[in-house]
Amino acid sequence: MEQGKDGVLRLEPPAKINLSLEVAGRRDDGYHEIVTRMCPISLRDELLVRRADEGGTIFKATGVGDVPAGESNLVMRAVRVFEARYGVEVHACIELTKRIPSGAGLGGGSSDAASTLLALNRLMGMRREVEELALLGAEVGSDVSFFVYESVCDCRGRGECVEKVPFEWELPIVLVKPAFAVGSGWAYSRWAGAKELPGISYSPQLSYWGEMRNDLERPVFEKHLVLAEMKRWLLAQEESHAVLMSGSGSTMFAVLRDEHLGGSLVEKVLARYGSETWTHIGHTIASAPVVA
Repeated sequence: MEQGKDGVLRLEPPAKINLSLEVAGRRDDGYHEIVTRMCPISLRDELLVRRADEGGTIFKATGVGDVPAGESNLVMRAVRVFEARYGVEVHACIELTKRIPSGAGLGGGSSDAASTLLALNRLMGMRREVEELALLGAEVGSDVSFFVYESVCDCRGRGECVEKVPFEWELPIVLVKPAFAVGSGWAYSRWAGAKELPGISYSPQLSYWGEMRNDLERPVFEKHLVLAEMKRWLLAQEESHAVLMSGSGSTMFAVLRDEHLGGSLVEKVLARYGSETWTHIGHTIASAPVVA
């Protein structure tokens, strides 16, 4: 977070990938119990926050896809939850530039909300600890608490129970998203009865940074066969070390064998799946050792 001489706070909310995602079952509150390791990555939105003297909160959003405006955006949800918790009225101008596609399993909206909470905490002089803001983030959305910590984390419950973990690797990755979105609520609702497709590998992939698996691949692949085929094809490419769907999709990510191989893999992806396929070459963001 940087504050310029003009008083504007500049933040870059990161996207995330799920290095693993296990679904344990449906909870009494309707959510699903999960165990997941989430990792921030180099793909980022931009959030500008400036204090105003009056007029409440003015919010503008531009960028990729259909960016929801007004109260329907998680940024404004975060503002309202912050106001309600601390009994304040936020007077601010907030500008969001989206680079992270929505419905992609990359957590862009949740990350924007988390950055909003961090910005308001500084802007309003609240000086609340990150643990308190993470609890507040859980009221905004399931993944918001993770993004508040700005670290690789193991998350449980519905995603709101967060533990920072050391992660020393900046893994080179390529993101691949077809021209459609997948709703997370839909994916979880189909998890229990979903079956594996023949010829598709759902087995955990053992890597030096940990075991990779995603239980939501079963329901998502059943409906979106192109994602199942895409995983199989990406795994067969010489550039790929491991391949997994992120969150509930629709983004697939390939961990590269070498950081210089991203361009060649993207060329192959676009030749096979067409120019409407969204791609991004980036890397995971390492976490510092956890201090006891």
